[in-house]
Amino acid sequence: MKYTDHFGEKSAEYRQFRPDYPKELYDYLSGIVHEHELAWDCGTGNGQAAIMLAACFDDVIATDINQAQLDAAIKKKNIQYRCCPAEKTDINASTVDLITVAQALHWFNLESFYNEAKRVLKPEGIIAAWCYSLGKINPEIDAKIEKLYSGILGEYWPKERRYIDEQYRTIHFPFEKLQAPYFTMDKTMNLNQLVGYLNTWSAVKEYQKRKHKNPIDFIINDIKKIWGDHGNERTMHWPLHLLLGKVIK
Repeated sequence: MKYTDHFGEKSAEYRQFRPDYPKELYDYLSGIVHEHELAWDCGTGNGQAAIMLAACFDDVIATDINQAQLDAAIKKKNIQYRCCPAEKTDINASTVDLITVAQALHWFNLESFYNEAKRVLKPEGIIAAWCYSLGKINPEIDAKIEKLYSGILGEYWPKERRYIDEQYRTIHFPFEKLQAPYFTMDKTMNLNQLVGYLNTWSAVKEYQKRKHKNPIDFIINDIKKIWGDHGNERTMHWPLHLLLGKVIK
């Protein structure tokens, strides 16, 4: 995975500036599984989803291939952080009640991961994978962020990003699909925090790597004029796209 290294850089900032998944999502997932013995959060990153799952399950295994992200994760007694690929783990077969994949499914070797998911899931286990697409603040600011996202950074996004733009509707998912509710994510931020969030984008990091300049510089002055005082707070809203499934019998 070409872009793996981007998520290891400044992992604490990634945790600070990225939005949190809503508690309602975890409450829902907890409510649809039959048992609450073990959850596997795959591609856990900084453990954002694992921490919430730990309140609903006896034990959580949280895996990622990036040790720097795991080092920055919040620790909890019933979470085991393991550095390993999504496609091959040491999780025992037929032991997992819920698999979660938050904003990471598109990075995996899908066929290998799905085989591993089917191996570790209990017969009635659930797999839940979600992503979130471009956030919105207001039309004026949104237009500037869209310019950065699609115009300036268009060629710097990895090809897998298209699955997010397509809201996971086109990604291969060989499970019995379940009806999924709609969720949104919200984060209130000042201007500096918005810039911090934009700096976590993988394409921003790729642009900096190739061009040795920050592409945010091309839009930030326009956003400053719209934003007003740097300390003013505005709320960004992201639509969350959820895939739910269980093993086809």
